[in-house]
Amino acid sequence: MQRYDRLREILRLDPDRDFLAIYRLTTTYEFPWDFTRALELALLRTYAVPSIGRLLAQTAEFTDRAQRRYDDTALLLDAVVEHGFESDTARTAIRRVNQMHRSYDISGDDMRYVLCTFVVAPARWLDAYGWRPLTHHERRASANYYATLGRHMGITDIPDSFEEFEATLDAYERAHFGWDEGGRKVADSTIDLMASWYPAPLAPALRGASLALLDEPLLDAFRYGRPNPGVQRLVRGALRLRGRAVRLLPPRRTPHYARQNPEIKSYPGGYDVGELGTFPVPGAGGCPVPHPRRPAGAEAQPPA
Repeated sequence: MQRYDRLREILRLDPDRDFLAIYRLTTTYEFPWDFTRALELALLRTYAVPSIGRLLAQTAEFTDRAQRRYDDTALLLDAVVEHGFESDTARTAIRRVNQMHRSYDISGDDMRYVLCTFVVAPARWLDAYGWRPLTHHERRASANYYATLGRHMGITDIPDSFEEFEATLDAYERAHFGWDEGGRKVADSTIDLMASWYPAPLAPALRGASLALLDEPLLDAFRYGRPNPGVQRLVRGALRLRGRAVRLLPPRRTPHYARQNPEIKSYPGGYDVGELGTFPVPGAGGCPVPHPRRPAGAEAQPPA
């Protein structure tokens, strides 16, 4: 297999009909590392919307239990990619996501914005740092994949194309990015979490590298100081060099799912999709309807 053979396979598929297959090939064969990093930055972007950052700070899940919440988010989204929308595992994962969201007062506009980050952030990351950019074919498939996920989550007025996802995201950020103490607290916690995956002496440098990847509107919303220009050039240049190096490597022959990432640390003995996430206590700021702790149809998963 040659470097661009899988892209040729992708281009033979229909992005309106085969969007799951295209998205799976793109994320698990072509760009597994890049999609992980891009979705981490997408997560940070959502905190800069005060209504989102404030709510996450109030739950304390991304501050007091950051590793577990990072893992649960990645694994629940990964279950749909790996098993497909019609599988029992994916249905259980989506049910868990919906149960958690219904426990809080989250606006439809915020939900739609978060969905947009999943579509747009990876494409922009790959434009800047990938071994190749996403094709229009892949962007269309990604938009269709997340539009389908959004409908399963009850999100309304979902954009119809990648371009509409991008325009919706940009407009929402211009209108809503702003300072919130809770959002900054959650952002600090998430950046500290990402630095904790490496040897402790590297933590300050890794925090600086993370800030060097943030754009000015995001830095301003969190009231982070401007990164050192030299550090910013170094970090971004190193990522571009990595992309060029990856282009020279042979293509991946087996898929790599998020559950296989070394950053997933909470479930060394395996996990049950139906047990992932939080179970807010009825009457204590959560949903008034009790939710079962082990929905039917959940599949036990191998160690992460």
